[in-house]
Amino acid sequence: MNTLDLIVLFGTLLFIVSYGVYKTRGQKDIEGYLLGGHSMKWGTIGLSVMATQASAITFISTPGQAYESGMGFVQNYFGLPIALIVVSAVFIPIFYRLNVYTAYEFLEKRFDLKTRYLGATLFLIQRGLAAGITIYAPAIIISSILHWDLTTTILGTGILVIIYTVSGGTKAVSITQKQQMFVIMAGMFAAFFVIINYINDFTSFGGALEIAGNLGKLEAVNFSTDAGERYTIWSGLIGGFFLALSYFGTDQSQVQRYLGGSSAAESRMGLMFNAILKIPMQFFILFVGVMVYVFFIFYTPPIHFKEASVEIVQNSEYAEDFNRLNTQYGEVLKERRIAAEGLAQSSISDAEREQLSTALLNADTKSVKLREQAKEVILKADETLETKDSDYVFLTFIITYLPHGLIGLLIAVIFSAAMSSTSSELNALASTTQVDFYKRAIKKDGSDYHYLNTSKLMTFGWGVLAILFAILAKNSENLIEAVNIVGSIFYGTVLGIFLVAFFLKWVKGNAVFISAIIAQTAVIIIHFMTELGIFSLSYLLYNVIGCVGTMLLSILLQAIIGNKKSVS
Repeated sequence: MNTLDLIVLFGTLLFIVSYGVYKTRGQKDIEGYLLGGHSMKWGTIGLSVMATQASAITFISTPGQAYESGMGFVQNYFGLPIALIVVSAVFIPIFYRLNVYTAYEFLEKRFDLKTRYLGATLFLIQRGLAAGITIYAPAIIISSILHWDLTTTILGTGILVIIYTVSGGTKAVSITQKQQMFVIMAGMFAAFFVIINYINDFTSFGGALEIAGNLGKLEAVNFSTDAGERYTIWSGLIGGFFLALSYFGTDQSQVQRYLGGSSAAESRMGLMFNAILKIPMQFFILFVGVMVYVFFIFYTPPIHFKEASVEIVQNSEYAEDFNRLNTQYGEVLKERRIAAEGLAQSSISDAEREQLSTALLNADTKSVKLREQAKEVILKADETLETKDSDYVFLTFIITYLPHGLIGLLIAVIFSAAMSSTSSELNALASTTQVDFYKRAIKKDGSDYHYLNTSKLMTFGWGVLAILFAILAKNSENLIEAVNIVGSIFYGTVLGIFLVAFFLKWVKGNAVFISAIIAQTAVIIIHFMTELGIFSLSYLLYNVIGCVGTMLLSILLQAIIGNKKSVS
């Protein structure tokens, strides 16, 4: 990065933070701080909801996911539009009618205090962990690529978020997210057109699609019924539906976004905005990753994208083995490029096209195997190293091939996305702590001024905890999967509690409380058994197990214990 990149990067970030602080100065009451004074329109709500979900991990990890395994990850979002329709029809009217600050207030009104505490606690655990990941994820990769100090990068991101989130609350979060989404999408489209411009030196856009299709990168839908496969249309429609329903219907970081609407109609419109645009957005980001893969057919990629790991193996006794693989990799890449350039010729016959397609696929398969062998050598050099390098693919392209100025903008995209998600999380964590614990159990008769100040203090406290967790965190196999897995472990149970509350009117607090604890314990056990390889199960199905388990056990336990009064 040069001076121009740094000016673009820091100028963009400082503008967003300053704008958020300026537009929300003078917050005077708890309603304005936590719900934005119920003043937000559907456009602001829609962009805020989208920005909250689209973390930095989305823009770092998703293109790498497509680079490695194609478009299949988009299936995770197939259940989302249906879930948002359900949230708009069922959840929003109830929340508005009860005039709640948090989703978990409803659980006490419907069941009892202990069930409210359970729902709020599960949220605080999973969202608190996720807040650390959303800061850590871009920091670990950016610090590695740009050779910045990791702790300083984490602190810089966290402090910027804390400044405007503490200052302006929900309204500051939503207002800044509009600017952040503009920066994010402008940066991604700019990167896409630069990639296509590079590829056009060798083949047309149609030719690029043909190459990607021949390599299986455009296969977006998998109809397999194997429950062990992570990305299928069935896990996306069923598991994705339950994940999205729980996330948008019961996760305070999202609920708080649309509870700030000026009316239920505005909130519904904001969610419908996401129901229409979320899948196309994810499809586009994955497609960028596929085009990066095609780009690296014509331009030589490294055998391993994580430079720090390469440096370690180069300084070990396994350097010769690694260099031998790297030489073979270069030869295979030449074969792959020759086949791809042949396919770009318009004058070839069908027989020649088929022959070249086979040669391209064979060379690509060899290159993948050599990359895997390189990872094995890296592990021999240091078995503690994380060898999955897909999270470094897109940033490597940005730093190496984009023009200066645009590099700064794309790094600003990643920081903006990290800030938008983290600010929503901190705001929601503080709201839940304030409303569901402090105001409910510790100080019930405080003034608006008191609750405003304690909310700001809690926002600051959760920000510090998120930064500390990010500093102490260890790298995960794939960052976007790490966030989804953490959510899937807890979301299903919370969703089950809410669905029992909405639809199973005869079920009381004791039954749902005990059922939720049993279901949550079962999901955690299943997750660890999956991690240990005892059996294989898509993490999206954790949502189904937690939700259905909570509901079925609630019905069973209610039938056993009858109408005994709930104990708060």
